[in-house]
Amino acid sequence: MRKSRQSELIDQMTHRELTVHLYLTQFILLGISLVIGAFIFDMAEIGQKFKFDFKWFVWGIVNGAVVVSIDIIMMNLLPEKYYDDGGINNKIFKSMPLWQIPIVAFVIAFTEELLFRGIVQTSVGLVAASIIFAIIHLRYWSHWYLLVNVILLSFWIGIVYNLAGQLLWPVIAMHFTIDFLLGIYIKFGSFRKDL
Repeated sequence: MRKSRQSELIDQMTHRELTVHLYLTQFILLGISLVIGAFIFDMAEIGQKFKFDFKWFVWGIVNGAVVVSIDIIMMNLLPEKYYDDGGINNKIFKSMPLWQIPIVAFVIAFTEELLFRGIVQTSVGLVAASIIFAIIHLRYWSHWYLLVNVILLSFWIGIVYNLAGQLLWPVIAMHFTIDFLLGIYIKFGSFRKDL
């Protein structure tokens, strides 16, 4: 089978280059969040979104664990091509030191949820936030299953955000749990059976 252009580009990049790009992307998203947030919200509103509620925080972790469980089951049931993201997740997490996985997972969860839930969803609603969230995950556009997956996941996270009274820590916890557990799963090798 011929590799996609995306896979070829990923193969050419070192683990370090991919990691730098990942952090750079998150830094850009954080910058966008801070600029847009400064125009839309006042400091009191932003502070309210970061109010900590233990019950909802745990609810975010539980929802994240459920998403990962479903994902791992589907990875083992469906042909491998359904989860082919061009090899980027494998290349990032396989070589990543174990201590760095929770840091990467937290950075991604914090920046993406601040932007997509805290700013976009709060301002224009769940549907628009979910569509924009899917749009920025460019590597999934050519894979219908992964695109549907990321759209459904975005709606799920957005619903948790609304149910939690638009608090950010529950959705940051959910997103962190998903990325952290899947990062660990990839790092130590999937238990996927070949179909």
